[in-house]
Amino acid sequence: MSEEKKQLKLHDLRPAAGSKKEPVRVGRGEGGKRGKTAGRGTKGLKARSRLRPGFEGGQTPLAMRLPKLRGFKNPNKEEYAIVNLAALGVFDAGSVVTPETLRDRGLIRHRGRVKVLAEGDLDRALTVRAHAFSKAAAAKIEAAGGSVEVL
Repeated sequence: MSEEKKQLKLHDLRPAAGSKKEPVRVGRGEGGKRGKTAGRGTKGLKARSRLRPGFEGGQTPLAMRLPKLRGFKNPNKEEYAIVNLAALGVFDAGSVVTPETLRDRGLIRHRGRVKVLAEGDLDRALTVRAHAFSKAAAAKIEAAGGSVEVL
C-alpha cells in the first residue's frame, strides 16, 4: 500500500464520453440549416415563443367551464348547528338542555345558534332551550311531557 489512493471530489466528476450532446442552435440566420423560422413552419400557435395565458392544450379552458354569474352568496345567511331529537337521549329526564350543555356533551361543535330537528324519538320529559325548532320537533318534545323555550 505504498501507492496512496486519491479521494474522489465533486469537481472531478464528468459525464460519460458521448452521453452529452450540444443543443442545436436554431434561428441564427438564413445561411444555416435552421435559420429564419427555425423549423417551426410559418405562423400559427406552435410557431410562437409561448402559448397564450389560459391555453390548456385544446381542452376547454377552465374559464369557459366555470359558470358565469350564476346565483349569489347571501351575506346574511343564518348558520345553525343542527341537533336531532335522537341525540337528546343522553340527558336525564327533567333536565334542562341548553346550547352550552350540548357543547359540553360534544353534540354540537361550533359556537353560534342551535336548531333542533325532529329526526328520531324522545322518550323523556326535557326542557329544551335553543334558538330555533322545527314544528315537528317542538310537537314531539311537548308530546313527551317536556317544554320548548326559544332563546
